[in-house]
Parts: sequence; structure tokens; C-alpha cells
Amino acid sequence: MCDLVGRRGADEDMSKDIVEMEAAEAYRLVLHQVTRWLEGNVDPKSARVFFVTASPSHAGAGGECYDQTTPVGAADAASYRGSTSRRMVQVAGEVLGASRVPVGVVNVTRMSELRRDAHTQVYREQRWAKPTAEQLAADPRSYADCTHWCLPGVPDAWNELLYWKLFFPSRDEAI
Repeated sequence: MCDLVGRRGADEDMSKDIVEMEAAEAYRLVLHQVTRWLEGNVDPKSARVFFVTASPSHAGAGGECYDQTTPVGAADAASYRGSTSRRMVQVAGEVLGASRVPVGVVNVTRMSELRRDAHTQVYREQRWAKPTAEQLAADPRSYADCTHWCLPGVPDAWNELLYWKLFFPSRDEAI
């Protein structure tokens, strides 16, 4: 995720002027809108709400996932951080934690950061076309795909976290 978001002329309408801001602050604004909607439309006595944090990108986040065959080791785990994921998870916790409708936050970001080996590698398409053999040979890292998780374990663990939040809510502090 980039540090700044925003652009001038959304949808090619140059009369619109959208202010550039830090990604974490844009995320905060969106989550405030979600919270407002929840508070106006959800009855916490008859419904439960869960928010799953984002899957991280390893590209440019302290290590590439391209050609990785092992998870981040225990010795490196403390210092291995995504470029913006820690801040985004913090913002989600702050905003959703202040909601009058309780929101269970399922934090998959940190554990997923540590599984840089579990991606599909070079299946990302750029400009709606698969990379050619020459493109892959010249710059394989630019085609690394951090949005798909193929090895068993990562998405399965996300489901396990949600399961524990659903059926054992009193243990949320430990998850």
C-alpha cells in the first residue's frame, strides 16, 4: 500500500479535486463511515459483526516473496514488518474499538506477513496480459503475486481465527 492516496480528476472529470492524504488517514475515514453505518443499521443484540484485516503485500515490505521457499524465521520475525500494515491494523483497532456496535477484529495481517513463501509467485498479470518469458526473465520480482495464497495453511488459519471468534468470544484477548 502506498504512503499517499488521492488524485486529481477522478473518473477523468478534471473539475473534481481530491486531496492527497496519508493512506492510514484515508483508511481511518473509511472505517469511520463503516462504523457510522453499523451504528445506524445493526442491532448488536441480534447480530455480530466481524472485520478481517488486510492480507499484506510483501513487495517492498522488507523482503520480496518472489522465490521464497520458507516462512520468515523466528529470529527475523520481530524485525520483519510490512511497510504500512502495522499502522493499518492499529487504525482498524482504534476506530472499530470505539464503535457502539461491537466489532470482532480478526487480525490476519501479521501472521500472513510471516508467510512470504505461501504465494503463487509470478502469476500477476500487468496490463491484462500474462507476462512473456522475456519479461519474467528480465524482472521476475515485478510479477510476484502477493494477493493469492496457495499453500495450505494461511487461508486455513484465517478460517480458524474466525471460528474461534464466533464460538469462543470470551477468549478474544488471546487471539
